[in-house]
Amino acid sequence: MKTVLSSRSIEIPEGVTATVKARIVTVTGPRGTLTRDFKHVDMDLKCVGKNMIRLDIWFAQRKQLASVRTVCSHIENLFVGVTRGFIYKMRFVYSHFPINVSTNAGNVEIRNFLGEKRVRKIPLLEGVSYLRSADVKDQIELTGNDIAAVSLTCARIQQATSVRKKDLRKFLDGIYVSEKGIIEE
Repeated sequence: MKTVLSSRSIEIPEGVTATVKARIVTVTGPRGTLTRDFKHVDMDLKCVGKNMIRLDIWFAQRKQLASVRTVCSHIENLFVGVTRGFIYKMRFVYSHFPINVSTNAGNVEIRNFLGEKRVRKIPLLEGVSYLRSADVKDQIELTGNDIAAVSLTCARIQQATSVRKKDLRKFLDGIYVSEKGIIEE
């Protein structure tokens, strides 16, 4: 059964400006500018007044109705990104061979994983910064404004250290996300 109209409004926080043109949302705040394209979702997206964005979807079935809340969450993540930013903390887990992680020319380089000689190189996406934690042993922090770029970089690092052709119950080595959230100021 189709729902005639599903509508949802998002309030634009203070200190942030947002523009919508042809389902491309551009958000500018104190930390920078982020742009997100929603042309793959069939909906009406427009600014109402100075501090509201309204999202309407007409004659939608259940699958399309689910995308309304998803798009609203993406836009709210843009607001958080340009005001506070996102941080992901990753910990190294190893039993015998210590994992050596460094950064070089925009790449994260992982050495000595399970004693292998191969160097794994993962590119840092645009807007993502790498920091080796000084107070906690075997921890790195990835920060940035775009949650998609930060989380995708973390996922690539974790997948680069997946153990193959061994018993996963025994070989738990890898680099895993231990904490994620908003940058505390």
